[in-house]
Amino acid sequence: MQSSRKTPPPVAKTSAKKTAPARVKPAPKARKTQGESISLSEVMHLLEKAGSENTRKTYTRHGVRGPMFGVSFGTLSALQKRIRVDHELALELWDTGNLDARNLAMKIAEPAVMKPSDLDRWARENEMGMCNLYIGSLASESPHGTAKAREWLASSDVKLRTAGWTLVGILANRDEATPDEEFAQRLEQIEKSIHSAPNSEKAAMNGALIAIGGRSAPLRKAACAAAKRIGKVEVDHGDTACETPDAISRIEKMWARSQGKFPTPAAAERARESMRTRC
Repeated sequence: MQSSRKTPPPVAKTSAKKTAPARVKPAPKARKTQGESISLSEVMHLLEKAGSENTRKTYTRHGVRGPMFGVSFGTLSALQKRIRVDHELALELWDTGNLDARNLAMKIAEPAVMKPSDLDRWARENEMGMCNLYIGSLASESPHGTAKAREWLASSDVKLRTAGWTLVGILANRDEATPDEEFAQRLEQIEKSIHSAPNSEKAAMNGALIAIGGRSAPLRKAACAAAKRIGKVEVDHGDTACETPDAISRIEKMWARSQGKFPTPAAAERARESMRTRC
């Protein structure tokens, strides 16, 4: 007697492959590169030993009010060449609050692992205006350069806006990916607000105007036209020998120097070592 149960139809075999788990790109790690291993206490001892009263007076005239030894930039550069890159040491140096330690920190930090929050904090806490070039260079070499320029320029904090304009100037030289149109917009912003800007921001805007004028031939023309409409830029440099450069004259000199060697002054700058490690 045959069974009344029906045989179920065969189940089709699927050839679907298991999806491989997505590979997560590891976060960059802080590194040391080709340099000596020097402890925080050793570095602070070296900085203290290298300080001088004359340099402290110079830095005070440039607005420094915090603790410092008064170490020359030449000595800091020599130390940077010994240490090369040591991000953990850089963070420790910054946290001392000492001006010379912080200047060295900006030279030996690793841009690839620099946190956006640390860039913000360092830009706010930097006491020496001329060292905005270090902050700007560090930010431009990090993954956050373009974003930080926009954030800082939109800030209500004048120190961040000043750092933002310095960063714009560095990006004009170094960042080939950003279209010229964005820098043309910055020229319009500078032209509208430079005369009403606070003193430090005004100086940084003038520097950005000059740098943008060296990026390309069209921006050279646009920057010189903007500078002509702006006229003389008055910046109070206090009891220092600093002077406010005339934008048109400086732009034309940059192009004259690069002629025959590089297509633009920006290309000439890209062929050089980073500002924060060469100066």
